[in-house]
Amino acid sequence: MVEELLTAGIAAGVGIVAYMGAAARVVKQYERGLVFRFGRLRDDIRGPGFTVIVPGVDRLRKVNMQIVTLPVPAQEGITRDNVTVRVDAVVYFKVVDPANAVVAVEDYRFAVSQMAQTSLRSIIGKSDLDDLLSNREMLNQGLELMIDSPAVGWGVQIDRVEIKDVSLPETMKRSMARQAEADRERRARVINADAELQASHKLAQAAAVMSDQPAALQLRLLQTVVAVAAEKNSTLVLPFPVELLRFLERAAPPPAGGADHPPDAAQPPPAPGRPADTPPPGLKGPAADSTPPGITGAAADSTPPAVTGPAPDAPPPSGSDPTADAAPPGLTGLAPDSAPPSGTGPSGDALPPGDADGPVAGADRAGDGSGPVPGLRLDGSPPPAEEPPG
Repeated sequence: MVEELLTAGIAAGVGIVAYMGAAARVVKQYERGLVFRFGRLRDDIRGPGFTVIVPGVDRLRKVNMQIVTLPVPAQEGITRDNVTVRVDAVVYFKVVDPANAVVAVEDYRFAVSQMAQTSLRSIIGKSDLDDLLSNREMLNQGLELMIDSPAVGWGVQIDRVEIKDVSLPETMKRSMARQAEADRERRARVINADAELQASHKLAQAAAVMSDQPAALQLRLLQTVVAVAAEKNSTLVLPFPVELLRFLERAAPPPAGGADHPPDAAQPPPAPGRPADTPPPGLKGPAADSTPPGITGAAADSTPPAVTGPAPDAPPPSGSDPTADAAPPGLTGLAPDSAPPSGTGPSGDALPPGDADGPVAGADRAGDGSGPVPGLRLDGSPPPAEEPPG
C-alpha cells in the first residue's frame, strides 16, 4: 500500500514538473509577450520576467521592443533638374504597439523596408541635386514623415531617417570639380585684388611721406640694393628713375624744321643794293639770278669771264648819280632812267638788228626769246657815238 502511494506521488511530481516545464516561459527585458489562446489574442500582454501559459492551449509570441537599424538599398532615380543619381539611406524605428505590430501587418520589418525604398525614390524625384548634396536635413525630415505616416497603424514608430550616400556619374563629378575649381580661383583672385588694393593705399601713404622727405627715398633705394646684394650673385640691379629720362626729354631742343623736313641749304646773300629775287634794271621777265641765253660756263650771279665791273661796294664813277642803282655785273653804261640807247625807239622798243651799231651781245632782251638787246656789246663797253648828219 505504501509502495503504491509512493509510486503515485512520484508520478504526480513528474507530471507536475513536466507541466511546469511546458507552461513556464521567460520574457526578456526588451521584449513583450503576446498570448494567443486557441488562436485568439488575449488582452493581457506579458511583461518581462517569468510567466506561465497553458500548454497545448496557449501560444506565446515575443516582440522585440528595441530600436531596429534597417539599411535601405541604393535607389537610382532622376532628380528634378534631370540628373541621374543613386541614393542609399538608413532607417531607425522601433515597435511601440506589439499587438498591432503582430496583428496589423504580416512582417513589419519588410513593410518598413519597402516603404522606405518607395519614399526614397519619391524624395529623389522631388529634389534638386544641390538639395541632395547640401540640404540633407530637410530631405531627411521629409523622408521620415513619408515613412512614418503609414507605419503608425503598424504599431511602429520611425525614430530617424538618414541619407547615407549620393552617387553621381563620373561626368557629373568632373563637371562639379571644374566648377569648384573655378569658384576657388575666383575667390583667390578677389582676395589677391583686395590685397593689391590695401597695398596700394599703404604705398600711397608711404609715397606721401617720402615726398616730404627726399632723403627717405634715397634710403629706401639703398635698402633695396642691400637686399639684392645679400644673395650670392654677381649681378647688381640699380633702379634708374624714369623722371630723369622725362626731364632729359623735355630739356633736349627739338630738331630744326622737324624730323620729316630737314632745313634747306643756306642760300647766298643777295648782292648789295639789289633786293633778293628781283631782276636787274633794264631786264624784264626772268629773275636776275637766271643765266642769260648764249652765255654758258658761268653762274648766274657770278661775273662773266673777261668782263669786269665795279665792285658792289665801290663808289660810283664820276659824273653819275650816287643814288642811281648800280648796273649789274657785265652790263655797264645802262641806267633805268637814262635815255634809250642807240638802236631803240622813243618808247624803248628794239629796232631791227640791222639798225643797231656794232655787234650785239647775243643776249635776249628779256629772256623770253623776243630778240637781242641793242646797244650791248659782248665785252660790256658802250656803243660808239653816232655822228651828226651832214
